Amino acid sequence: MENIINICKGLGITPEQLYNFEDSVISKINKLAVQLNEYRQEKVYNFTEQQYNEQNNIIPMPVKSEVDLYGAVSAGTGEYLLDNTPEPVPYDGVVPEHDYAVIVNGVSMRPLFEDKQIIFVKKTFEARSGQVVIAYYDNQAYVKKYVNDEKGARFVSLNKSYDDMPIDETHETQIIGVVVL
Repeated sequence: MENIINICKGLGITPEQLYNFEDSVISKINKLAVQLNEYRQEKVYNFTEQQYNEQNNIIPMPVKSEVDLYGAVSAGTGEYLLDNTPEPVPYDGVVPEHDYAVIVNGVSMRPLFEDKQIIFVKKTFEARSGQVVIAYYDNQAYVKKYVNDEKGARFVSLNKSYDDMPIDETHETQIIGVVVL
């Protein structure tokens, strides 16, 4: 029994998990992870490390003194993003894994984002309801919460002084990223 306990400690599992190892979440993750290419395995590892560090209140991400800013997004009346020409700007803080950074102009997303706050974005054309996104709406870039429910699809401001922006055939819309903060 002592050997089994030592083996389990080495594997980071309990003896109960060893008995039902095929059904464990770790086993399921391992089965999928070994089938991924090296780039995607690295992403799984980075996500796992991030979750571990959050669980243990460890700040793993580097503090940078400069980030490449790709323009502004509106938390108000609309902005135009830059044409893939980044502007290096000073930044003091933790930088999450991201594809690009933008600055928020306006207060429609308070209390989550303040005016002139730099936010970090992962490129994607899809989002789940409830995610904060960067989207083009009638050819202007916004940061909004994407909501799709029984009332229909729309972009929502957290500051209730601003109206929802309906996603329908009367407006040109495209999600271009999900905010990772």
